[in-house]
Amino acid sequence: RVIHIRKLPNEASEAEVIALGLPFGKVTNILTLKGKNQAFLEMGTEEAAVTMVNYYSKVTPLIRNIQVFIQYSNHKELKTDAANQRTQAVLQAVSAAQSPGSEVQEVLAAVSSPVLRIIIDNMFYPVTLDVLQQIFSKFGTVMKIITFTKNNQFQALLQFSDPVSAQQAKLALDGQNIYNSCCTLRIDFSKLVNLNVKYNNDKSRDYTRPELPAGDGQPSFDPTVAVAFSKDSSSLLGKIPGLVTSCCWYYCSRCGSPDTLNPLSAAAAAAAAAGRVALTGQTGSSGVLLVSNLNEEMVTPQSLFTLFGVYGDVQRVKILYNKKDSALIQMSESNQAQLAMSHLNGQKMYGKIIRVTLSKHQTVALPRDGLDDQGLTKDFANSPLHRFKKPGSKNFQNIFPPSATLHLSNIPQDVTEDDLRLLFSNTGGTVKAFKFFQDRKMALIQMSTVEEAIQALIDLHNYNMGGNQHLRVSFSKSTI
Repeated sequence: RVIHIRKLPNEASEAEVIALGLPFGKVTNILTLKGKNQAFLEMGTEEAAVTMVNYYSKVTPLIRNIQVFIQYSNHKELKTDAANQRTQAVLQAVSAAQSPGSEVQEVLAAVSSPVLRIIIDNMFYPVTLDVLQQIFSKFGTVMKIITFTKNNQFQALLQFSDPVSAQQAKLALDGQNIYNSCCTLRIDFSKLVNLNVKYNNDKSRDYTRPELPAGDGQPSFDPTVAVAFSKDSSSLLGKIPGLVTSCCWYYCSRCGSPDTLNPLSAAAAAAAAAGRVALTGQTGSSGVLLVSNLNEEMVTPQSLFTLFGVYGDVQRVKILYNKKDSALIQMSESNQAQLAMSHLNGQKMYGKIIRVTLSKHQTVALPRDGLDDQGLTKDFANSPLHRFKKPGSKNFQNIFPPSATLHLSNIPQDVTEDDLRLLFSNTGGTVKAFKFFQDRKMALIQMSTVEEAIQALIDLHNYNMGGNQHLRVSFSKSTI
């Protein structure tokens, strides 16, 4: 039951030593040898001690970022003089340490919580909740996930069934790329020890409570998709080897090797496994999106082209003749469709929350010659406004979720801050802040809401500022 710990940092506290053992069971006694930088930790059961030693044989134990060494002790139990005041104080400290709100509990929350906070940098491809579940379930049972955008970055909270699994996942995955050269995982322990999930949808999920509602009109989690993403699944994700060593399962057409798989998000893989999307050979998923709940009085093919063009090169747009609150949008590549869906589903456009899903169609058909469809279909294949037609363009590094702050570029030298504030306030929103870059060719402008920023981008991207200089507008990851 007794563990011997060596090479402790000089300043290591008893709380930090106890924190090493608490995830594995009750700690019943501790003896520190300050002069020798050693300690003995007595666990409540032999099983807890065995689990602890086995775990730290695979995972490096750290105190204050310094490696310590853990092994079994020859002692069967720690015998201390009950009359010794120091011993009594230590035993009281051990007992107090295992109560809520103690210093040890704070240490544990920082380093041994079952909840991980995940930030994804350089998110060129969409990362869905299901992608995260598939990646992290290799290290233990994933119980709950909540995804959200904070500081214009995609983030997630992911809860394992135990802190040991969380620590293993963090050590193996922190700094890894989900796709080749992009979507880098930055992982820390959360201060939370339990997640409260109210809805099962594309933003949050409690895998222990499949009966939860979808909430607020969000797409619910399909049980057939759940089967596709179970740990023992034979889905496309499950078949791809080298899960821990590289995490780069999908071929990124701009940076990968030509004989590997095309980009295929987990959402598409799940849909395919559920029989919704036909995936054949190396063709990948559909590049066509179905957008619904549009404001049919306001929406136009051009406005959809401008907004969805932030995330890919839109080829064709068709507003449905018999259902004008819905439209089909064909992107040039399936991964662009996935990216647009990931960022725009649930956003407000012209006062309505739009829904974006993958369409069963592979292309958007143009109207037959001579047929007047009232301008509801438009072909943008040869548009000069495509942001991603140049390989290696900087636009690939500047793809961010919709945010209240917009990045402006290609600003003429004679245009002032007041000119731009007036221009953007004329789109119907309120300008909250403005900041020129040093060369004054670029600026940040902050609207009062994300919806106002979306409207301003639709209205003013490619706006002629005079002298044939057209304003470039995109969402920013920065705030003012």
